[in-house]
Amino acid sequence: MTDASPKAWAYMIRCQNGSLYTGWTNDLAARVAAHQAGRGARYTRAFRVLALAWAEPQPNKAAALRREAAVKKMTKAQKEALAAAWEAAGRPGA
Repeated sequence: MTDASPKAWAYMIRCQNGSLYTGWTNDLAARVAAHQAGRGARYTRAFRVLALAWAEPQPNKAAALRREAAVKKMTKAQKEALAAAWEAAGRPGA
């Protein structure tokens, strides 16, 4: 990992039931793969993952945890808007 690489990520996963699971990780690709393989969180094992809905690089774990907490407090409509803006921007970081 170079110094310019993100040290952590806040992210949302879209599940088959339409919900958005929010989390943080220090390795986005590996975490998404774990969720998709059924080795992620209990919630995503139960409701199966469709795709990465949003991801945002963070400078460190503490920042990622703060961003995760802030996103979890958002309404579903706000989370959907965040995901739509990320998609419209070309899925930066993904």
